[in-house]
Amino acid sequence: MPAVDINWYDGLDNLPPIPEGYGVSGLDPNIPAPSTGKLEPAKLNPGKIIYGKDLTFKGGSHASILQIIPETKAKELESRLPEVPKSPSNHYANFLKACKGEEKTRSAFEIAGPLSQVFCLGVIAQRLNTKLIFDPQRKEISNDKFANALLAGPPPARGWEQYYKM
Repeated sequence: MPAVDINWYDGLDNLPPIPEGYGVSGLDPNIPAPSTGKLEPAKLNPGKIIYGKDLTFKGGSHASILQIIPETKAKELESRLPEVPKSPSNHYANFLKACKGEEKTRSAFEIAGPLSQVFCLGVIAQRLNTKLIFDPQRKEISNDKFANALLAGPPPARGWEQYYKM
């Protein structure tokens, strides 16, 4: 696939620019409540904005359904959009049920693995406050040796070495 630009925003005071027609940022039911026991709306709740060639999408965190923005564009395309089946369980329960063979994961590991790599790169870039260049074939950061060392992290606990593969 061709290269893509990913802009990482994290924290209450580091919000992305909100596209015109974004609407309301709803609370995602897949996010567990904090110790207070209830979810409280923020300026912009966790999620994603995806800019396509002709369309812009918004979505909450985890396995939330994407919505086309602005709503007027979504209404135009409504009759041509695929129907998303109702999920029998939330994101977390789905993972556990899939481990037990009771459901198929809705977030396939073939996608979740590389996506987790992207998140790790975002965290490292944020921590070092720098632009990183990642070579996916070699699985390394090519422009910063220290950042590249952070990819490996600490050594695995004794007995877990066989599961720790880069």
